[in-house]
Amino acid sequence: MNKLRFRLWEYIVLAMLAAIGIAVKGIVVPLAHIITGPLFIPGGVLAGGFYMMFLVLAGALLRKPGAALMVSLIQAVLVAITGTFGSHGAASLFTYTLSGLAVEIWFILSRHWGCCALCCFVGGMAANLAGSFAVNLAIFNLPLIPMLLALSVAALSGGLGGLVAHFIAQNIHSLGILFVGGQPDAKP
Repeated sequence: MNKLRFRLWEYIVLAMLAAIGIAVKGIVVPLAHIITGPLFIPGGVLAGGFYMMFLVLAGALLRKPGAALMVSLIQAVLVAITGTFGSHGAASLFTYTLSGLAVEIWFILSRHWGCCALCCFVGGMAANLAGSFAVNLAIFNLPLIPMLLALSVAALSGGLGGLVAHFIAQNIHSLGILFVGGQPDAKP
């Protein structure tokens, strides 16, 4: 079977990850605003690690090119159409998709697909950096120093979210719940 094609159950997993990511964002971002508000850093920069981890988790669970990008596209369309929390209108199509694209580029360049803690850490970092930078370009237009501070927080938060995604995927694979590549995958 073509490695770039997804099966029905994989689409279901991708859709669930996208929906959970949007739901988590609605809960985590207001809490992050409490911490980042006095620092003049957008709350999504800190919270991004917690909802960007679902992009990395898609890649780590399915280990297929395009999984993270697919989750980000689903999220972008859902947020743009429904106007849910975190929507920046049509700019959401750009900001959400760029994060998934950053994860895919990292996985392609590293030739890792969410298989180890390091590639998930960097994948989460890439997702949150790309998303934070895109939102800054499209919406906030922060001056240089606050933007660099925000991107530093985004890198750390995204990396930690990537680590969480790695450990979740590792536990799911060890349970044998998902069949990667059509075969039971007890040890990824």
